[in-house]
Amino acid sequence: MKRLDVYIAKQIITGFLLVALSLMSMLWLTQSLRFVEMITDKGLPVYLFVEMTSLLMPRVFSILSPIALFVAVMFVYNRLITDSELVVMKAVGISSTTIARAAIFIGVVMAIFNVYVLNVGVPAAENKFRDLEFQVKNSFTKMMLREGAFTTLKNNTTVFIDRFADEGMVYGIVVSDGKDKKEKVITVAESGKLEYTDAGPKILLKNGTRQIMNKKSGQFSSMTFDDYVVDFGNASVSRKKDKGVRERGIRELFEEAAKPETSVKHAKAYRAEAHRRILAPLFNLVFVLFACTGLLIANFNRRGQGKVIIISILAMVVVQVLDMTFVNMARRYGWMIFLIYLNCLLPLFVCGGLLYSSPVFRKRQKKERVDEA
Repeated sequence: MKRLDVYIAKQIITGFLLVALSLMSMLWLTQSLRFVEMITDKGLPVYLFVEMTSLLMPRVFSILSPIALFVAVMFVYNRLITDSELVVMKAVGISSTTIARAAIFIGVVMAIFNVYVLNVGVPAAENKFRDLEFQVKNSFTKMMLREGAFTTLKNNTTVFIDRFADEGMVYGIVVSDGKDKKEKVITVAESGKLEYTDAGPKILLKNGTRQIMNKKSGQFSSMTFDDYVVDFGNASVSRKKDKGVRERGIRELFEEAAKPETSVKHAKAYRAEAHRRILAPLFNLVFVLFACTGLLIANFNRRGQGKVIIISILAMVVVQVLDMTFVNMARRYGWMIFLIYLNCLLPLFVCGGLLYSSPVFRKRQKKERVDEA
């Protein structure tokens, strides 16, 4: 039987890799469109673009893994039926559970691997992505200031730079400072240099004019300078957000939910996510059983197994939709966590029971008892 298991497992693994890589490539392209503007308009380095989009892949993989496995198993077992290989296996007395053993083994392996991905890989990737996103959005360079465009900062200051040069040098600078509500300050300079210090970003201006207008009296004054420093303070520095749900492991989620200072709303959300992390890997095994159970226990039909395939796909879709629904509702109603477990474990036991009690298996079991007698 080892040869049979290896034969089926090789086909499933090949199909899984093809489907998973194809789906992940398409989703990577769609996700990467979010960062295209940062490359074209803000000068985001390509290596940073690749790193940020790659950090989204662990989460994408955890979502696509059960679906890709379902498609691969469905395709392999349907092909075995089409080529009459499955008919021969059953004719020689091989049980449905034995035929499904390779798929179940791969489902268990993928479930264990997804435990690691969901609880170690995804939180680590999300934390790294958040740090990179923070650096990109708050770096006072081309990432924030656009060449030839007016950029309004968070402290009501508008900056225009005509041209960027090497080593932080800029040319054709206009700074409109509206921090003081009583007066308007406009500074114009031929050149300058961008610097970032612990106190915040600064521009060292050279050869310019500083104009001040009092909004109340309308009084206007002007001065020229050779060197002048415009300090933006914390205009571009925003506080990092607290860790999100995706950035925490199961242990952290339960600990955060148990803290007295955590609101009831957030505690429910943390618990719902923690229980989802526990069960989500099992969907790899559940979807494997959905894919092969119907094809293995159904009667052979020369016209194809279209009805069985449709029923299996519908079952998979319904369970997936119910899982998302119950998880979202459990974030508001804690008692619905029970339904999350029921939605995952019930199909697992039903499919397992159907495979175990399939006719070929019972017939072989009965024959073995007669031989023993």
